[in-house]
Amino acid sequence: MAQVEAVRVLAANLRALRAEQALSLSEVARRSGIAKGTLSQLESGVGNPTIQTVFSLPNTLQVPVSTLLTERIEPDVVLVRSAGLEVLSSNAVDLRMLRRLDLTSSVLEVYDQRVRPGEVQHSHGHPGREHVVVTEGKLRVGPADAPYELGPGDYVCFPAQLPHTYETVGGPVTSVLLLEYQSETDSPMLRHHPGLGQVR
Repeated sequence: MAQVEAVRVLAANLRALRAEQALSLSEVARRSGIAKGTLSQLESGVGNPTIQTVFSLPNTLQVPVSTLLTERIEPDVVLVRSAGLEVLSSNAVDLRMLRRLDLTSSVLEVYDQRVRPGEVQHSHGHPGREHVVVTEGKLRVGPADAPYELGPGDYVCFPAQLPHTYETVGGPVTSVLLLEYQSETDSPMLRHHPGLGQVR
């Protein structure tokens, strides 16, 4: 997300959240320790908020950081533009987290997943379940000893505790990965895939 766009989204969400919670600008300033003038600028979509400022607001408003930085085009709609997302890369797979959903007893992470030809992504296993939907290309995915071949529109869900693999059949593959795990567990994608690293 470009800086100007990020500031616009933050401004709109800050105004909306403050209105939903019936908080005055002065009260948010008092609770957060951020100057009222700075908050006024943020709500106007001007200035360049620091990381410290942005991370002070979630505690004050009792919302995740992502709620402040994700565009809300309607009350029940969340829009995420892929162009500005961080990329997690390994030898065969590129992942962009689209959304994290914290439910009562489980967490869901939604990824835009691109799989490159000529490499195989091996996982020794991690907590949770993996849900995969292929949108373009052909993908061989699932338990290491008996993977499934998926084409566009195909879906598979499998326990992630056992070794599993991702491999293209032919050219590159575009797919959606939904990672489901218990809420008390850290993100298995980062803990159990040391080959995945952030790149800009």
